Amino acid sequence: MNNEDKKERFTLWMKHSTFEKVEENYREDNCQKKSEFIENAVNFYCGYLNMNSSVNFLSPVLEDIMKKLFKKSDNRISRLLFKIAVELAITMNVVSANQGVDKQVLNSLRGECIKEVKKTNGIFTFDEADDWQKGL
Repeated sequence: MNNEDKKERFTLWMKHSTFEKVEENYREDNCQKKSEFIENAVNFYCGYLNMNSSVNFLSPVLEDIMKKLFKKSDNRISRLLFKIAVELAITMNVVSANQGVDKQVLNSLRGECIKEVKKTNGIFTFDEADDWQKGL
């Protein structure tokens, strides 16, 4: 670790209202500690003051915003996929408990379902499956 990366401890004085803003927002920025949030704020403001062009300043800011948006989106999608997997497992267990499906028929059905899901880009409703089973 070089001297530039070494952290230093110092006393920081700020208005109570400013400290409340730090307290309210540091977790929103995915910071573990308030000092990390303050360091990010200082770096952001220094970038603003030292910018030669708006591109040099805005690019890192936009990149950071996009990363946070993608992370939130990924988390949301992961939770939804988990919920869908649980519902699918329930459905498969109910069907399996009530229907004696031959392994060969199951493998054939799996192949047909793969084709159908590819053809519909994954948009396949229960009603469509019911119609398909009835030959409609």
